[in-house]
Amino acid sequence: MTLESLLLSRDTDLVRVLRPTLEKLAIDVEICQEARAAADILVSEKFDAVIVDCDDLKGGLEVLQGLRSTPSNKNSVTFAVLNGKKTTTQEAFGMGANFVLQKPISVLNASRCFNAALNFMVKERRRYFRQPVKMIVHVLLGDKEVKATSTNISEGGIALQLREAVPKGVAPHLKFTLPETNITFEVEAEVAWADIKGRAGLRFHNVPQSSQEMLERWLDERMEKEFPGAKERIAAAEAEPTQ
Repeated sequence: MTLESLLLSRDTDLVRVLRPTLEKLAIDVEICQEARAAADILVSEKFDAVIVDCDDLKGGLEVLQGLRSTPSNKNSVTFAVLNGKKTTTQEAFGMGANFVLQKPISVLNASRCFNAALNFMVKERRRYFRQPVKMIVHVLLGDKEVKATSTNISEGGIALQLREAVPKGVAPHLKFTLPETNITFEVEAEVAWADIKGRAGLRFHNVPQSSQEMLERWLDERMEKEFPGAKERIAAAEAEPTQ
């Protein structure tokens, strides 16, 4: 699994330092040189990290300020790059930055910052990580029980394929057993989306803490195969507050 980042900057010296630093950490870098274009990208694409050159790019501060209102990237780990003349560190944190870098940025400082932030990126990746999985799910719709097949699951919900469209206004109750385990879940859910072909996305509700923890451990094991060290990084992020 490769993490994804967006770097908003026209500063070639900054790019020259940050790109190899991120790539060494298995973080892909998409570079955008215009604030308006970056704002459009952030609406439609999801990134694990967003790095904004706040002071030396016109519109950079506005992108930073608006990031937390974008549905796709409101929880992304955010870095503000400052030049020491305009925006203060305190102001950048107040605008939603999780980490602040001051120019000129050395390779050593960049490496320390992104290594510290990597734990939080991996933790956020798990939050929206969807594990492809095919299993039978028993769905109770009122007084009617039907069988569905899952297509993927996350810590907050599940995608299903049913034989017919999910009726409107129902509050499904789900029962399923995770593959390669004897862990059986019985959870309440709500329909997040559905189509006429029987495909549906459901959000879990009122999941018992023990069941939630078991699901997260199961997902962590799948993430570990794609991103070695993910479990340790998630544990480190949960034990330490974000800057």
